[in-house]
Amino acid sequence: MPMIQVTMLQGRTVEQKHDLIRRLTDATAEVLGGDPGRIRVALYEVSADEWGIGGEPVSKIRPNG
Repeated sequence: MPMIQVTMLQGRTVEQKHDLIRRLTDATAEVLGGDPGRIRVALYEVSADEWGIGGEPVSKIRPNG
């Protein structure tokens, strides 16, 4: 059973997250074959203070998000 984990910055709508889960599941089932009901997707959201790019938190690089 495939397990897909996505880490992303906070700020997406519930609808966007649900759509992402559905599309990742559909794409994985299409590419790997098998039952979509056995594919797991976990979304992890982090704040801009908890995500770094080039040694700096995103909150400093992009103050508005």
